[in-house]
Amino acid sequence: MVKRTLPTNPRTRRLIKLLRKASRSNNSDIWRSLSDSLCAPARQSVSINLGKIDKLTEEGEFVAVPGKVLGFGSLSKKVDVAALSFSQAAREKIVQSGGRAVPLDVLVNLNPRGRGVKILR
Repeated sequence: MVKRTLPTNPRTRRLIKLLRKASRSNNSDIWRSLSDSLCAPARQSVSINLGKIDKLTEEGEFVAVPGKVLGFGSLSKKVDVAALSFSQAAREKIVQSGGRAVPLDVLVNLNPRGRGVKILR
């Protein structure tokens, strides 16, 4: 049986530890789910286009993406997005629509309980 390992990127490893600690201290399953998604193998990494975010969200929602947000498509709603990383075009389009593009660790500080956050994969 092959032993599962964590990602080798030190920033991602720190983020996984932070999310698991937040899950335990705030009794919130959303952070544990995000950390498990970040531990997935590279071939299962998540990348979501803005068009999909626009289709699956409502005005004013906060969305968490355990991967990269790409700039294909348009965003017609004011949506706040937290992700592991953003392409430059995606970041510009999110800000242009009136939303915020923040890293996942900032989301943990903004909303420790994780209420009202939707995970997109």
